[in-house]
Amino acid sequence: QVHLVESGGGLVQAGGSLRLSCAASGLTFSRSVMGWFRQAPGKEREVVAATTWSTGSTSYADSVKGRFTISRDNAKSTVHLQMNSLKLEDTAVYYCAARYVGVTSYDYWGQGTQVTVSS
Repeated sequence: QVHLVESGGGLVQAGGSLRLSCAASGLTFSRSVMGWFRQAPGKEREVVAATTWSTGSTSYADSVKGRFTISRDNAKSTVHLQMNSLKLEDTAVYYCAARYVGVTSYDYWGQGTQVTVSS
């Protein structure tokens, strides 16, 4: 059974930084793609960043390029999202998700963690 558990959300001032973590279990990591999504009130969920576990390749939404970094810790089966230069519009619930290579949809989701950026 796959479990994804996020941590690291909180309240931060604009311009500050936060690091989110996603502890994963039950996955075949060598065939997994890990993603971070977010959903702000009244808006649709959007993908923020993703990484392919086996190769370390990454992709980012244009809105976070240059500010956010996704990384993985193989030893701890954990994916991180380092968020720098946070903006008010980054306020959202952030979700960790996983899918297998070759599968279009993300089938596994964490419970979400709130990130609030204040002025």
